[in-house]
Amino acid sequence: MLSFHQAVAEDFDAVNQLILKQVHSDVGLVEEIGHYLIEAGGKRLRPLLVLLIANSLKYEGTQQHTLAAIIEFIHSATLLHDDVVDISDMRRGRATANAKWGNAPSVLVGDFLYSRAFQMMVAIGNMEIMDILSNTTNTIAEGEVQQLINAGDPKLTEANYFEVIHKKTAVLFEAACETATVLSNGDKQLQTQLKAYGYHLGMAFQLIDDALDYTGSSDTLGKNVGDDLAEGKPTLPLIVAMQNGTTEESALIANTIQSGSREIDSAILEQIVSIIQRTGSIDYTEKKAVAHVAEAKAALTSLQDSEYKQALLDLADFSIARNH
Repeated sequence: MLSFHQAVAEDFDAVNQLILKQVHSDVGLVEEIGHYLIEAGGKRLRPLLVLLIANSLKYEGTQQHTLAAIIEFIHSATLLHDDVVDISDMRRGRATANAKWGNAPSVLVGDFLYSRAFQMMVAIGNMEIMDILSNTTNTIAEGEVQQLINAGDPKLTEANYFEVIHKKTAVLFEAACETATVLSNGDKQLQTQLKAYGYHLGMAFQLIDDALDYTGSSDTLGKNVGDDLAEGKPTLPLIVAMQNGTTEESALIANTIQSGSREIDSAILEQIVSIIQRTGSIDYTEKKAVAHVAEAKAALTSLQDSEYKQALLDLADFSIARNH
């Protein structure tokens, strides 16, 4: 358990128990795949945000556990669908659900997790929370489609890239923070500020993820290095490398993105990683992430000092200091 989990350790245990209870189904395969995905662990950062904010705003009750589980179910559903679309075979250091059971069961269990999340939303009974989360899931779906359209396009702009990572990643961080504030009866100004914290934190996380795809190792990442390139995803390190590289280097990267081949020759991957490093693309990507972290921390200014606020600040630092 990471240090910022310790502040809400009891709540976190309650959320994990609720997740296991809610993934129950009379259909054995649903439960099997659900448990497989959930037991893979992960950092559970999005539900953690719900718990830290609810505690920092002195929320009294237990609905923060339900809200945290809802956020995790939405995230888990997107992972199942993502891995099918990306034809991924490895996540969190082990086989993806689609590699283990096939595409159809993975998609359908993803649908189950989405629908279970909405059942739990109804149980909370707060229309503003339902409004935020229904809009969020719609935005995530749009982001997925946009990313699919962008795959294999070496002419993707930096602005387009940022739009996609907002929709695909940051919007759920935003929603976790905003709905926790609504649940805790925070005022509108605080709601806006904590939503901004979630946005900047989510953007920083995705930027570092995209940098790690070319600087990490398969063992620490829990996925294959160069996966983004293999899927034809023009992420920021590639966009910047094409802008700053020689004509030949830019053409090599562009052609590799366009081919979108699952099997990239290791020598070509090594050459592209070298170009990315030489052109300062990783430094550029990391600087963008650092700027987002500074904005995230600034958004917490009006939050009362507590161990929970400190954990939120630590989480922002962790987003750029991690290796997986």
